[in-house]
Amino acid sequence: MERAPRGVWVPAAFFVGGGLLEVALAVYEAPRPLSFWPLWEALGRAVLHFLVAAGLWRRIALCRSIAMVYCLAVVPTYAAALALAWMQAPFRFPPSIVVQSLYQVPSCLLLFPYLRSAEASVLFTRPLLGR
Repeated sequence: MERAPRGVWVPAAFFVGGGLLEVALAVYEAPRPLSFWPLWEALGRAVLHFLVAAGLWRRIALCRSIAMVYCLAVVPTYAAALALAWMQAPFRFPPSIVVQSLYQVPSCLLLFPYLRSAEASVLFTRPLLGR
């Protein structure tokens, strides 16, 4: 098994962490006794994070593009959720939204410039299919 280059660890770890956070927050917020469907939904959301992480780990170029689009979408969305929660908007935000926002926004702000960099362009060159 070949060693992954240094620049692959952080983006892959970010998406694995996001998937684990999805599951952990779903378990935390799920009504007691735990039921199947909320956990199933959380696992479904987490699988998407894990697939992107696996693609980044294998240095697939399409996964780098997906990660960049994800970061572009997450920053304004979760930043708006944080702003509304901070201003005490007239509706209740679940703790999972706030915690996800606090994890996603700064991480994506740091990750996006790296994913756009020339160094990342050199690392993530594998096509989706084939070698």
